[in-house]
Amino acid sequence: MSRFEYHKSMLRYTVFAVLLTGIAIGVLVKGFCIMTVEREYWDEVNSLMKFDSITVDPVRGNILSDNGQQLACNLPEYRMYMDFVALQEGKADTLWHDSLGHDTPVLLAICDSLHTIFPQKSASEYLEHMKKGYEKRSRYWPVVKQRVNYTVYQRVKALPIFRLKPGVGGFTARKFMVRNRPYGSLASSIVGGTYKEKGLAYSGLELAYDSVLKGRPGYKHRRKVLNGWVDMLDSAAYDGNDIRTTIDVSIQDLAERSLIKELKAVGGYTGVAIVMEVATGDIKAMVNVDRNDSTGEYFEGRNHAIADWLEPGSVFKTASFMVALDDGKIDTTDRVDTGCGLMQMYGSTMRDHNWHRGGYGVLSVPRVLQVSSNIGVSYLIDKYYHANPETFVEGLHRVGIAENLHLPFPEYMPPRVRMPKKNKRGQWINWSNTALPWMSIGYETNVPPISVVTFYNAIANGGVMVRPRFVKSIERDGEVIKEFPVEVLKKQICGKETLSKIQTILRQVVSIGLGKTAGSPSFAVSGKTGTAQKASGGGYKNGTVNYLLSFCGYFPSEAPRYTCIVCIHKAGLPASGGLMSGQVFHDIAEGIMAKNIKYDVKAARDSLSVLIPDVKAGNVLAADYVMSRLGFSCNGGWQGVHAEGRPVWGTVERQSGTSVIRRGGIIANGLMPDMTGMGARDAVYLIESRGARVVLKGRGKVKRQSKPVGSQMRKGEKIILELA
Repeated sequence: MSRFEYHKSMLRYTVFAVLLTGIAIGVLVKGFCIMTVEREYWDEVNSLMKFDSITVDPVRGNILSDNGQQLACNLPEYRMYMDFVALQEGKADTLWHDSLGHDTPVLLAICDSLHTIFPQKSASEYLEHMKKGYEKRSRYWPVVKQRVNYTVYQRVKALPIFRLKPGVGGFTARKFMVRNRPYGSLASSIVGGTYKEKGLAYSGLELAYDSVLKGRPGYKHRRKVLNGWVDMLDSAAYDGNDIRTTIDVSIQDLAERSLIKELKAVGGYTGVAIVMEVATGDIKAMVNVDRNDSTGEYFEGRNHAIADWLEPGSVFKTASFMVALDDGKIDTTDRVDTGCGLMQMYGSTMRDHNWHRGGYGVLSVPRVLQVSSNIGVSYLIDKYYHANPETFVEGLHRVGIAENLHLPFPEYMPPRVRMPKKNKRGQWINWSNTALPWMSIGYETNVPPISVVTFYNAIANGGVMVRPRFVKSIERDGEVIKEFPVEVLKKQICGKETLSKIQTILRQVVSIGLGKTAGSPSFAVSGKTGTAQKASGGGYKNGTVNYLLSFCGYFPSEAPRYTCIVCIHKAGLPASGGLMSGQVFHDIAEGIMAKNIKYDVKAARDSLSVLIPDVKAGNVLAADYVMSRLGFSCNGGWQGVHAEGRPVWGTVERQSGTSVIRRGGIIANGLMPDMTGMGARDAVYLIESRGARVVLKGRGKVKRQSKPVGSQMRKGEKIILELA
């Protein structure tokens, strides 16, 4: 038997290993070369490739407010390029360089204009940038690196050379449809968001109704005709449908401003406000704000209103008493002794908020809720349900506070109210003696704010519980193709007698109880306060105590139109749901009611009324146009006939029941005019037409200007106008 020649075998393995290593290194070097040195060449090769099938993206549908305002829509953005090969082939490069190779005045003018539009670079830097692309004969040389909106794109496109046809001047642009929110962050937690580049939805209504909004893509192929390529449409893209929400922009703005104002005043770190229309369940506003601890500013953040499991605190006591009243366990004539504000319950101490002042003593059932006595509620519920706590929990489900609302949002967390359970030996496996007393006052439960406001809305709605509605209809080209009707979850949450007693108590909470701050002298308000400690690290006594402050109610009490809940999260004392959340509720309620009050104009007039409007100085041609169409008389020899003509400057004065137009008062071009009394629009137009830039401070009419009247104006200088 021959001996195995080990050294020859290893030699072959070594040769193969070296060979493969060399090939791998060669591939890596070539790949690096393609990505760096040859990148431009291969980019241009790629641009010449023609595909048989090309996807045509659909336009995503709009998200509209209740009144048809756009909460989310698509706006075009552009990336702008220069094709220097097309510039040279189109014989337009003579506008770029003269016969001696010098930069032409046209090129210098382009660079100056680019600096004006995009001031982050100087004109000389833009010149070097453009010359570099020209020398490389690039077909896709970026004019600027960022995307621009349609207005800026039109300004750049109007520049010399750029305004020529793409095959001659070389200026091209790639259009992107980008999701835009015209109202900024307003209602953004409800509207949700999409990724900018791919347009994929990731939260809110954008995600919940993605299949409705996104539409279907179309397809086209390219065919060569006479040495050119023509797009042939195979199937058109089907644009997405619009959805009309229930959001009222003015109420949303009112709620957001009111909530942030109070958060700043009390040092809160998170706030929630929901406004629901009683009869329909329409969500007119939903505000979720968080504080940026590094800047102290508040922003629309996580959708706490539907996504947070919270121990609701004292606003839950209404549901506890509703169950006991409906079961016949208690009545409004009953009384309970709350003692000195401290009561031992199964080894733990139950406290009323005024225990350090001696407590409330003996209270009637209505008074227990009016002053939000923890002892009064927990003692009565434990007295009648301790032996059968499951009966109480079943009652909570019956009245709707634990109802799963099945909201369309992926982040929605339904209420979680623990049902007592026993093992085979009859021992509680998830229950303790203290569970029922503390559950009755809003602890040991997890209920999001949207569930609390839905429960209170049912009280306001005569006992009928309706599902919160966020979307009213699906529309296409302004036509409704599907409506979402009002959905009744429970025809009656409790007996009529029980409901009447609860409604009376809630009204008294505001009129004579702890909820006075939420009330209004103009109309009656009903509701309930809540102040709860928030668990931290599995308990309530670790470091600084955090509080959930809330007020939930409806208005006006006699014929309820809106239900509202306000929640404020803050650390440390003072902490009062009635004073803090109640103040926000008060501001929202009064703002909504003032908005909805209708007056007869004739009844508001008297003989001393001044019916001639005050008109700002400025373009009197436009002023005359508006005044004449509103039915007001003007004189002074003015014969203007339309509002699109060349501006005519002057002033308008009120004299003897008419408006007198006086032209003139604007000094020669190049000198600083007197802007006093002008509106912002006319003032900005007049100054910027003379080459200067304007900075506005305040609102109203111009009161002061930074440059004296009659002084010489310089191109590009900054003029500050203070308005009041």
